[in-house]
Amino acid sequence: MRALPVGDRALLVELADGEEAAAFHAELLRRRASGVLPPVREIVPAARTVLLDGLDDPTGFAAGLDGWRAEATDARVPDTVELPVRYDGPDLAEVAALWGVPDRDVARIHSAAEFRVAFCGFAPGFGYLTGLPARYAVPRRPTPRTSVPPGSVALAGPYTGVYPRSSPGGWQLIGTTDTVLWDPARVPAALLAPGTRVRFVPTGAGR
Repeated sequence: MRALPVGDRALLVELADGEEAAAFHAELLRRRASGVLPPVREIVPAARTVLLDGLDDPTGFAAGLDGWRAEATDARVPDTVELPVRYDGPDLAEVAALWGVPDRDVARIHSAAEFRVAFCGFAPGFGYLTGLPARYAVPRRPTPRTSVPPGSVALAGPYTGVYPRSSPGGWQLIGTTDTVLWDPARVPAALLAPGTRVRFVPTGAGR
């Protein structure tokens, strides 16, 4: 664990890998909920880092991290979000070939996994979901699409993501959901937040 100053009131804490980052983020949330975490405005997890913004004493906070022991994330998490998916994506056959399975098995394998939002980014409402075994990691497309439809369920590297709105993108598209991931009129606007558990439920075409 390494803490780097960011401006006058923030720290960027670097962890060894995604699991350590998730455990550290969960520990921060536990301490804040129990009232033992110093005041901090924002806690923002990423792939291998966690940003703490709005600290009164970043130097003192960083010095105290040596004694921290962040355990693996536990079962005390929000209810699982279920996303109905039509496994009908244009890259489904390519993903099946990369996995070495028949096309129909992509839905079975993907929907059997239990996912967790590791962090959010790229676009409002876009969560980077972990949960697929490492052997199912796939590369991004060599040439990104100029427009990916909203609701597209996609894979890249170890992550699954759902495009909350139309945008360019280079992930492998394996399905579609009608669930709204980002709605400014909703509180909170994002359906998925770091730590949220997610399950994909096959439905309709491509099931």
